[in-house]
Amino acid sequence: MQNLLDFDAGRFSLWFASLQEKPFRATQTLRWLHRFGAMDFETMTDLAKSLREKLKANAIILPPTLITTSISADGSHKFLFDIGDNNAIETVFIPEAGRGTLCVSSQAGCALECAFCATGKQGFSRNLTTAEIIGQLWQANRFFGHDPKDERIISNVVFMGMGEPLANLDNLIPALNLMLDDNAYGLSRRRVTVSTAGLIPAMDRLREECPVALAVSLHAANDALRDQLVPINRKYPLAELMAACRRYLEKAPRDFVTFEYALLAGVNDSAADAHALLALTEKISCKFNIIPFNPFPGSEYRRPGAERVRRFAEILLAAGKIATTRKTRGSDITAACGQLAGQVRNKRASSRIIPRANQRHAIFLKEHTI
Repeated sequence: MQNLLDFDAGRFSLWFASLQEKPFRATQTLRWLHRFGAMDFETMTDLAKSLREKLKANAIILPPTLITTSISADGSHKFLFDIGDNNAIETVFIPEAGRGTLCVSSQAGCALECAFCATGKQGFSRNLTTAEIIGQLWQANRFFGHDPKDERIISNVVFMGMGEPLANLDNLIPALNLMLDDNAYGLSRRRVTVSTAGLIPAMDRLREECPVALAVSLHAANDALRDQLVPINRKYPLAELMAACRRYLEKAPRDFVTFEYALLAGVNDSAADAHALLALTEKISCKFNIIPFNPFPGSEYRRPGAERVRRFAEILLAAGKIATTRKTRGSDITAACGQLAGQVRNKRASSRIIPRANQRHAIFLKEHTI
């Protein structure tokens, strides 16, 4: 049985052709699934009964299973999804004036092992399927009772949840296509942001196949330090990464790249670090998102004091750059930075399941990044 949530419009058309159905039937079904959140084929009332029977015999609509939801005092919602094989992921909705942002995951765990990120400490289980990626948005829309004729509740999507999105491009790109498709979610390319630690070949592929807004997890302005904090830097050093960012901007829907910078006390938060960051990014149109580190159990790093954070931001602002500091949201439901707790079967190390109590998924929920 084929899960239709795995298909973008192009794959929908090919699959419907294999059933000897016309392309407009594929478009109709796509709209029912994503614009109206249909859960079964009988609700697709403008499809012929013979087609509905054919769909029931050959296809399913199977999003990730919603286990629980939590609501913060500030209005943030946290969703816990079961994706099977003792893996669970979390998704967070962040309401703000004039927009609503959904932060989604792309992998169960992460293989990049960034030193300050608890997700990397969890290990890696597997890539999410297209259905599991788009299913987070599908489920959230159903939860909020979105009427496609009304103002949308979820206006922005950021891939800043669990995993490295560009390590899962084959499943990510169809999900992005659905988010942008006017027959599905109809989001602007400017309102969909993919964050990466710097997988350069994948950045170039995304640029060619589906350019959306780009955020780069930078966190250091020199290779020696970034090699420690973000080990993928040993393969793709900063000079190459900056060149890739410039290439991406040639086709990007926005005229800037967002650089995410987690401030670690005594590690990368000095005035000299701020000036080095400016020098590194001098020839790139960019904005900075400063993320004061939120410690998690077992972490060797500390959060810098408020004055240290303010001084770092002021140096960037004084140079004429746009620099915002992450606003903590959802901390009372453990949905803030460093608090998301999924469940991952770490297949890289062993078949052992990491207990939820020991998991702290370092997701970057940011203010003014979209």
